[in-house]
Amino acid sequence: MQIFSRSMALAASLALGALSASAGENLAGRWSATLKSSANNVEIPFRLDISQNGDQVVGTLWNGRDPKTTSSAKIEGGKVVLNYEHYLTSIQAELKEGELVGEIISLRKTTRPTGPLGNQAYAGTEARDRVYQTVPTTAFNAKRYQAPTAQAVANAPQIGGVWEVAQDTPKGEKAWRLIVEQKGAEILATILRIDGDTGGLTGEWKDGKFVASHYDGSRPGRVELLPQADGSLTVKLNAVPRIVELTAYRPEVARAKGLPEPANFLTHTTVRDPNEVFTYSFPDVNGKIITNDDPIVKGKVVIAVVTGTWCPNCHDEAQYLVQLQKKYGDQGLQIIALDFEEEDQLKTLTRVKSFVKKYGVPYPYLIAGTPQEMWDKVPQAVNLNTWPATFFVGRDGKVKAVHSGFAAPASGPYHIALKEEFTSIIEGLLKKPAAEAVTSAGGDLQ
Repeated sequence: MQIFSRSMALAASLALGALSASAGENLAGRWSATLKSSANNVEIPFRLDISQNGDQVVGTLWNGRDPKTTSSAKIEGGKVVLNYEHYLTSIQAELKEGELVGEIISLRKTTRPTGPLGNQAYAGTEARDRVYQTVPTTAFNAKRYQAPTAQAVANAPQIGGVWEVAQDTPKGEKAWRLIVEQKGAEILATILRIDGDTGGLTGEWKDGKFVASHYDGSRPGRVELLPQADGSLTVKLNAVPRIVELTAYRPEVARAKGLPEPANFLTHTTVRDPNEVFTYSFPDVNGKIITNDDPIVKGKVVIAVVTGTWCPNCHDEAQYLVQLQKKYGDQGLQIIALDFEEEDQLKTLTRVKSFVKKYGVPYPYLIAGTPQEMWDKVPQAVNLNTWPATFFVGRDGKVKAVHSGFAAPASGPYHIALKEEFTSIIEGLLKKPAAEAVTSAGGDLQ
């Protein structure tokens, strides 16, 4: 399967909808969309596919190669409404002179303070005192997709592979990774931090630089990559709401320069006492209190994930955890989400319920509090400052490993490594009886 596709073809069935946005017009097909945030006025291109069959409408955004479909959608009165309720986002636009013009509306009242990549929320204890900000409305425009004209790609430099960017953050990081997949003049790129990646940004070589972007319903992003004569790479991030410029080096060059390595996902967060039982007691979405002594988890291998449905990387991880629960549940694995939501969401749990429904989550979502309360509600963790953070608990109730963040498929080899690591830890713990002192490959805290 090709990673990058410029094909104009969509399935014929998607183009035969009977419902029209206006007289004689059908919106089915591929659209070249852009958003422009009032926060920094940067235009971010992205792909939008609309399928239409009678009164059935689906909108699809793309996180690199991964489709992100609507939770509900409709075309009515000349307006298309594409809802992503699991992100509390809605694209609403009207057809004007062959173009879709409208807004991307956040159904969330507030947003968390963020860093230059949009998911650095609550970087440390100082974040407890930060003030929430109003989410800006984002202008939206889309034109019918047209295949790019043929162009010579022989001069496109090769930048595929892994790069490192020296970058201090309040989370204690000293460097990030930039991962680039390249095919000719086209690229799929992502920045991988201790929290996880920025999602898959796709683009191409044009006018002396690579430009890649995306919007998946939650995290708009745009990056410019400019190769330098010394072999480095200038990285300009146009992530809403900030713009930053960094320098990336190949890992071997970074080591030769004495630059620090990226943080280790398995050692960034630990627990204060590995011989202490990991305790929790929170209500699920229906109000039932579940504790670490509940029969659903007692004597089982538990993955307790500190998460929040506002967090894009938590969406990525949840889809993988669903697979793990289905695969290992009969063998004694139980996943539990320790979920932290904004105050307005705690009143209704609208996004949590949409999230659980969208991804078919089969394990309990325990409503633990607001993100600012995380340190008080999970006091056994040390240096807990990533979203998500995944605790692997043995049958004896003690934490055997903690993995910070989540490297999604856009992270390429690091996603593969993560899956191998999770599998190794889970299968190792499942083999151990509760009475035995449990150790796990690659993540022992004892």
